[in-house]
Amino acid sequence: MQRNTDGWGSGMLGVVIFSGSLPATRLAVEGFTPLFLTSARAVIAAMLGAALLWGLRQKRPERGDLLALAVVALGVVIGFPLLTALALKHVTAAHSIVFIGLLPLATALFGVLRGGERPRPAFWLFSVIGAAAVAGFALSRSAEASLKGDLLMVAAVVLCGLGYAEGAKLSRRLGGWQVISWALVLALPAMAALAVATLPARWDDIGAPAWAGLAYVSVFSMLIGFVFWYRGLALGGIASVGQLQLLQPFLGLLLAGLLLHEPIAWTMVAVTGLVVLCVAGARRYA
Repeated sequence: MQRNTDGWGSGMLGVVIFSGSLPATRLAVEGFTPLFLTSARAVIAAMLGAALLWGLRQKRPERGDLLALAVVALGVVIGFPLLTALALKHVTAAHSIVFIGLLPLATALFGVLRGGERPRPAFWLFSVIGAAAVAGFALSRSAEASLKGDLLMVAAVVLCGLGYAEGAKLSRRLGGWQVISWALVLALPAMAALAVATLPARWDDIGAPAWAGLAYVSVFSMLIGFVFWYRGLALGGIASVGQLQLLQPFLGLLLAGLLLHEPIAWTMVAVTGLVVLCVAGARRYA
């Protein structure tokens, strides 16, 4: 029971950190191209991760772990950041919440396929209701749609769910922060080459909000958040703890209300209550 509780607490910290990712990416793509943003955030996080691995004298992963680490890198280091950055050129951050609501389902499905988990039927019921509540709320707030942007977000969600499940599976042996650090180091040569190839033509045209967005997604979204998230998935279960992602859009909107003084509608409070019940139900039957 203590292991499960620790997993949920760690996973919740990860979700809180991730809740600022899409708004920060939206700010960053105003000054940087999606390709440079994806590669630069990976390079910065990889350098920090490598310093941790070297400073704490971590043992290198075994050769058999390299394929799994490559899957993690493809899903969460390259795929999700790049595809969401490309999508946010066509849709708003608010509209992208529709697809973030599908991420817990994707994570749970890959938890079954890759992690060997077997949630009970009631779990899937709560998971689907929660995803539908988030998607419905997001659609009611945003009339903007783009087929290209939507397809990019679907692909991002699929790759991210796979990367989450594969990383959680590895974390049970290697540790959460070690998994994301090694995945970042594995992707570093390709990401560094891409960053050099896509350097901005003019640096003085890039505003402070874009730099702040880059800093956030590099340090928090790409590294620190995963330290807590992978630990949570490994301890509490991929399918179960993955449902906490349903709360991510509402935490992002709450942060916007507190920090940017944006209005918080009563519908947000009502839907959040429904989502909390769905998360609790999914945890019970996972």
